[in-house]
Amino acid sequence: MEFSTLIQVLDSGVRLGIPLLLACLAGLYSERSGVFDIGLEGKMLMGAFAAGAVASITGSAWLGLAAAIGGSLALAAIHGLASITFRGNQLISGVAINFLASGLTVLIGQNLFHLGGRTPPIKGAARFESITLPGADALRDVPVIGPVYYDLISGHTILVYIAFAIVPLTWFLLFRTRFGLRLRAVGENPESVDTAGVSVLRLRYTAVAMAGILCGIAGAYLATSAPSAGFGKEMTAGKGFIALAALIFANWRPWRALGATMLFGVLEAVAIRFQNIDVGLFVVPVQFMQALPYILTVVILAGFIGKATPPRAGGQAYVKER
Repeated sequence: MEFSTLIQVLDSGVRLGIPLLLACLAGLYSERSGVFDIGLEGKMLMGAFAAGAVASITGSAWLGLAAAIGGSLALAAIHGLASITFRGNQLISGVAINFLASGLTVLIGQNLFHLGGRTPPIKGAARFESITLPGADALRDVPVIGPVYYDLISGHTILVYIAFAIVPLTWFLLFRTRFGLRLRAVGENPESVDTAGVSVLRLRYTAVAMAGILCGIAGAYLATSAPSAGFGKEMTAGKGFIALAALIFANWRPWRALGATMLFGVLEAVAIRFQNIDVGLFVVPVQFMQALPYILTVVILAGFIGKATPPRAGGQAYVKER
């Protein structure tokens, strides 16, 4: 593979991996607090629709981002109410969120735009444009360094850099602050946290809300930062479930989540770029390449789920002892 091709694949992998990274970090916050979140897919989808709809109507990408966060937070609140306050089954609640988002986005979109659930294409100020970092143009023709900096590091939208900045912020918040210590303790032993006088329910609601915010940003990225900006029916295409697989692969740790999601992004980029590959004896069908990221998801789940160590109180509703 030529160096320029490698850079292009990695660049595409970053773009494809960003929504996975944001959703994976969302699941990390929620599940570290003991609340399993199968509804990442639904919250991303609602965020993408809200961003696409509001951005196309108002002409502002930032208002679209705010709407995406609001829409995702609304579903996160429903999930929190069902699984934390009413102590319902967290997995069923998450599945219900996915179904709810799938139906609502198409229904509202059809009533608003009459385009089969889609939004009009987003252009101009209604979408986030690529940013050229300082010095990128000057280094463009420098061998090796130039293509890496100009084509791979520079040239992304603001949401990409925000997503990467959230990784060290999440690590610091979870492992270097009192809030992070309490959040992790709630996912491991909520009784001890309650005994110390800290509200278990408040911490879990906070984590679920943080997950909603990150899923909203992920949805906004899909709708307002992609080359063909705008919302399309079921445009998340299983990314929430892949993010869950990446979270297990990463063993609920932020830096590993970055590596896992970028790996998925690169594999998807490879699947898109290299189709109908001739390996000599036969031609690899395009369907196999398209299914490659999902095949890896199954392999990772089968190979690593037994080795992963989830929070001990994950999926368990907390009942305060009197």
